[in-house]
Amino acid sequence: MTVAETGAIARGRDAPRHGPAPRGRTRVEGAPEGTHSVPGDDREVDRRLHGLTVPMVLGPTAIGKSRVAMAIARALGGEIVVCDSRQVYRGLEVLSNQPGPEERQEVRHHLVGMVDPSCVFNVFHFVEAARSAMVAIAERGRVPVIEGGTLLWADALARGFSLGDVPPRPERRAELERLTVAELAALARRLDPDLDVDVRNPVRLIRAIEVLEVAGPPLSRLRRRHPPSWRPVKIGLTADLAVLDRRIEERVRGQMDRGLIEEVAAALAAGVPAGAPALTGIGAMEARAHLEGRRSREEVARAIVRADRRYARRQLRWLRRDPDVNWFDATADPVPGILEFLRERVR
Repeated sequence: MTVAETGAIARGRDAPRHGPAPRGRTRVEGAPEGTHSVPGDDREVDRRLHGLTVPMVLGPTAIGKSRVAMAIARALGGEIVVCDSRQVYRGLEVLSNQPGPEERQEVRHHLVGMVDPSCVFNVFHFVEAARSAMVAIAERGRVPVIEGGTLLWADALARGFSLGDVPPRPERRAELERLTVAELAALARRLDPDLDVDVRNPVRLIRAIEVLEVAGPPLSRLRRRHPPSWRPVKIGLTADLAVLDRRIEERVRGQMDRGLIEEVAAALAAGVPAGAPALTGIGAMEARAHLEGRRSREEVARAIVRADRRYARRQLRWLRRDPDVNWFDATADPVPGILEFLRERVR
């Protein structure tokens, strides 16, 4: 697939819709023409990013990552590369909590609202697009600042990617276990025609399908890690769970007031499949229950709050297993301490 063809993912034309993820390179919002990924190969990207120190602002949902990333970008002369599997989609500003026009005018943001919500945009598309954005930012003499809560994507960008990074999905596994070996093999081949696993082994086939549906083909790319040539400095934000729970509820109530349900209804009316990745996460599924008459607006809000609280705890568990994360308490304003920490490390 050519660069021009895969650029359609971002534009929404001739792009793969709900189903197997597309291969190839992706057009990056804000980058010059020709930087869908850097022309050539990954070695050229590594050369252009070699030795670069990149702050990464990570943490659970509603902790305040965007505000901290904005402060870092202002202080260091940076631009923000958003690491969020929902904010990448167009037309879902409220649902995905995208930065507003004022924030984007003050500090340039990348990988926000760039993909048609009917399309699949997986971790490999993100890594290629993020690396391209980082090259473009660095070549303008500015500092890339990574910000987001999609921690699988953040790990893939900062450490490379491997099969073990895709966590098991029990519900999907239960569905796959009901298929015959022949059906599993056929599905796996549809997802990755070049698949190299034992097609007689249902356990291996189920794991291959599970990984391919999340990360996209080919599976061979996931056999080993390829650590980057740049140096990530990971900033982890945390707070007491009571504080985090309160912030989650406040944010969800604000989303409801700003039209979360109406935004999901508009996306469905515009033809976005209900099963598209953009509409299968927290918030969208609860909104659909209201649109189908199964939940009141108050029940939707409460359900989203509960789901976000569970998700925040999973994010914290994921981050706490990473010894490279430098933790800052976001109960009060963490920005002064973070900036002091970074000024010693980012030149």
